[in-house]
Amino acid sequence: MYKEHKEKIVATIEARMTSTRLPGKVLLPLAGKPALERLVERLKRSLYIDEIVVATTTNQTDEPIVELCESLGVKYFRGSELDVLKRVLGAAESVRADIIVEITGDCPLMDWRIVDRGIEEFYSQNVDYAANMIPLITYPVGFDVQVFPVRVLAEVDKLTSDPIDRVHVSYYIYHHPDRYKLGSWLAPAEASGPAMRLTLDELSDYKLIDEIFRNLLPVDEDFSVVKVVEFLNKNRHLLEINKHVKDKDPRQG
Repeated sequence: MYKEHKEKIVATIEARMTSTRLPGKVLLPLAGKPALERLVERLKRSLYIDEIVVATTTNQTDEPIVELCESLGVKYFRGSELDVLKRVLGAAESVRADIIVEITGDCPLMDWRIVDRGIEEFYSQNVDYAANMIPLITYPVGFDVQVFPVRVLAEVDKLTSDPIDRVHVSYYIYHHPDRYKLGSWLAPAEASGPAMRLTLDELSDYKLIDEIFRNLLPVDEDFSVVKVVEFLNKNRHLLEINKHVKDKDPRQG
């Protein structure tokens, strides 16, 4: 529970094996451990998250994700592959969450400090939705945090059947500022790096992220986004590894 607030705060992690650009990416080894396990380890350091639940699918191909969750003692929920909104909502409701911290499985470098900052901003700004990627991205790509109440997502579930809203869980919320009060925050200067692409979508992304883990983990198991930015600024040549990768248009799913 967050300080004086009684709400249960739950981090949901969207994860599946059938990525079109890099199948099985969430279980690729990063410095010896599956990417999903690395992400869970980093989120567990949060001071405010009460529980973590992996939102995976009912596909047989996602059995390895379920097995990993069971071995780690992490809750999981299985739902629709295409209706990600319904899957995340189901995951949150399955553990009686009040507040969702939405994280995607392709962000294994996620820093719990950013997550906790997001939770603090959500409460201090008294909003329906707080995120660090609106109205602009200031952190490196791959450190996106979104915080909102389960009740808001349950409402959105009833309001829209548009495929883009069902695939991109909170898309409807931040595209309707007339209906929902939005909050945001910017990266401090030492953590700023919007041109740095650190999300796991293609093989070259994997090579870069693995390089970061292999270099920073031996120095500090709890390395921060600031350390990541410092490392890449000192080793700019590494950014060439995935420089060519383009983000997909949200309308493409």
